Amino acid sequence: LAEPVLQRLLKFWPKTHSPKELMFLNELEEILDVIEPDEFKKMMIPIFKQLAKCVSSPHFQVSERALYYWNNEYILMLISDNIKDLLPIIFPSLNRSSKTHWNKTIHGLIYNALKLLMEINQKLFNECSLKYNEEKLREEEYMKKRDELWEKVENMAKKNPTYSLTAHFDYDNIHYLDETTDKDVEFSNNFTESNREIPTQNQRAKMITNLKQEVIASNSNVKSDEFMH
Repeated sequence: LAEPVLQRLLKFWPKTHSPKELMFLNELEEILDVIEPDEFKKMMIPIFKQLAKCVSSPHFQVSERALYYWNNEYILMLISDNIKDLLPIIFPSLNRSSKTHWNKTIHGLIYNALKLLMEINQKLFNECSLKYNEEKLREEEYMKKRDELWEKVENMAKKNPTYSLTAHFDYDNIHYLDETTDKDVEFSNNFTESNREIPTQNQRAKMITNLKQEVIASNSNVKSDEFMH
């Protein structure tokens, strides 16, 4: 019966309600306390994927409750028997949270969990640590390249003649910056409460075209008035 119960428990795991998540963590530990090792192997991957998410939770009680699993001797034995499958799943979450979690109590619990995992299999622990650092470097390189590409796109956009008309939207009015006069010009769009939606790309293009036509017409009227006077 353990497998279908665990499947349902994980399927309906709460995502935004921390008190319910604490209840689910309590229920999960009670099931793991009596589960047979063979049954545990069938469900250990999804279970520890969920535990990894709980460890990373910004709600310190959820993270704390998940880390208390390492104080359970039977669960620790199950982890030890399946360390090669479970450590790669849980290590990134533990390592990341040890540096980024805001609660100091969590840091101590994570240190305890990492120490226990290292004692179980130090070689695998070092391999996971090395892999984590390599992936982090790749992620940093990717972010750097992405920023460089966006900078190139922006520089290319600046060469476009229409770049001088830059639109930015809010819910009540649409403004645009006419860089020829360096003025922020208001264009009322009469958004209602029932129609407060971000314009689509086509709508934005149409709005900018209309705005540009208004600027041209407005400038023409000003010049005509100056000529008449």
